[in-house]
Amino acid sequence: MTWDMGRLVGPDNADWRVPVSELENRRERLAIALSENGIESALIDDPVELYWLTGGRQNGIILVGGKDSSVETTHWVKRSLERAKFESGGDNSPDPIIAQPRMSELVDSIRKIGGTKKPSMLEGKIPHNRWKFISEKIKSLDGESKDCTSIMYKLRETKSSWEIDMLRESGRINKDMFQAIKENGGLGKTELEMAGVADEISRKAGFGGRIRMRKWPMDCDRVVIVAGKSASIPSYFDSAIGGIGASPISSLGSGHAKVKPNSPVTVDIVHLHRGYVSDCTRMFSAGALESKWIERLDHMVEIRKAVVSSLEKGDDCSKTWEIGSMMAKEMGYSDNLMGMSPDKSYFLGHSVGLELDETPVIASGFNRPLCIGGTMAIEPKVIYPDGCIGTEDTFVRTKDGMECLTMGNSFPLLTNWD
Repeated sequence: MTWDMGRLVGPDNADWRVPVSELENRRERLAIALSENGIESALIDDPVELYWLTGGRQNGIILVGGKDSSVETTHWVKRSLERAKFESGGDNSPDPIIAQPRMSELVDSIRKIGGTKKPSMLEGKIPHNRWKFISEKIKSLDGESKDCTSIMYKLRETKSSWEIDMLRESGRINKDMFQAIKENGGLGKTELEMAGVADEISRKAGFGGRIRMRKWPMDCDRVVIVAGKSASIPSYFDSAIGGIGASPISSLGSGHAKVKPNSPVTVDIVHLHRGYVSDCTRMFSAGALESKWIERLDHMVEIRKAVVSSLEKGDDCSKTWEIGSMMAKEMGYSDNLMGMSPDKSYFLGHSVGLELDETPVIASGFNRPLCIGGTMAIEPKVIYPDGCIGTEDTFVRTKDGMECLTMGNSFPLLTNWD
C-alpha cells in the first residue's frame, strides 16, 4: 500500500469512523428483520444503506444473512478494499471484508458463504438497470428476490444513542451558521452572499458537500435564504418555499435578490455532521416587520407546539397532520400553509437521518407514530406573494418526550439586523 491510511481522520485527528458496536447492532437488527420476513439474505449496494451497515461507502456490496439462515454476512469490495477495511473497523470489523467477485461469479460466491436463495434487494431505491443486471446474474438461485427497501427504511427510523449524538452535534453547528448570518447579513446583502457565510462555517466543521435524498430527482440546496418576494417563487422542490435559485439549473433557494427594509427574510439551513442531517429555520429582517407578520409567526409557533405535543403522545403522523392543518384552517391560513396554490406542499414535518426526506412524515397517509428514537424536522410555514414566515427545528422522540436537537429557544425566532 502506497497511500497513508493515517490521513483518514476528522478535525484535529479525531477518529470519525462509525463505532464497530454500531455496525454490529445494525447488522443484527437487519438479520432479525430478514428472518421475520422469511428472507434468507439481503444484497445491499445503495451508498447510504451501505454506509449505515459498513461504516463506509466504497464501491462494493454487502450480503447480510438472515438470523435463522446459514448465510455468513460478507462485505465484498471492488474499490477501495483497504479503505473499506479501515472504515469498517480494521481488525475489529464485524464480518469478512474481501475483494468483490466478478459478477459472473456472484452466484458461486453467494453459495460459498451459505446462500441458496435469491437475496432480497433494494428494488425501491437502486436504478432499474442495476436491479435488472443483478437479477440476471442471480437467476440460477432458488426462489424469488423480494424487495427489502421498506425493511431498511423502517430499521433506520429508530436512531441509536450514538446517531442522536451525531444529530445533536449537527444541530450545534447549524446554530453557528445562523449566528454567522446574524453577524454578517443585513440590508443590501444578497441571498447568495449570506448563504456563502453560512457555508464557510459548515465546511470548516467538516461538511462533505452532499445532501442525500430518497425521492428522485430531489437534489437540494442546503442554505435556502429567501428575501421578501423571493419566498413566493415556486420551484421543483416539494417544500414550503422555493426561491429564485442561482440559475435555472439551480432553481431552488438562495439567489441574487437583496435584503430590503422591513421585509421578512427566511433562512432555512441544513447541516450534515458525519452524514447526519439537522434542519432549522429562523426569520430575519432589516428593520421592524409589520404586525401582520408577527401575528403569523406567533400562529406558526402555536401550530408547532400542537404538532410536537401530538407526536409526543404517540399519535399517528396522519392525525398530527390533521391537528396542525385544522389549526391553520381555523386561523385563516388554508390557502397559504406550506405554499400557495397550485404549488403547495402537504406536510408539516419530515423525518431526518442520513437522508433529508426519511419516514415517517407529518402528512396524510402516514398512519403510524414517530417511534421512540425517531428524529423529525417540524416546520410550519405560511407563504404570501410578499414573503414567508415560519419556524423549524429538529426533534427526537424519547421515552420522556420530544427533545429539540437544534436551536430551540437558544436562538430568536426573529432577528432584526440593526
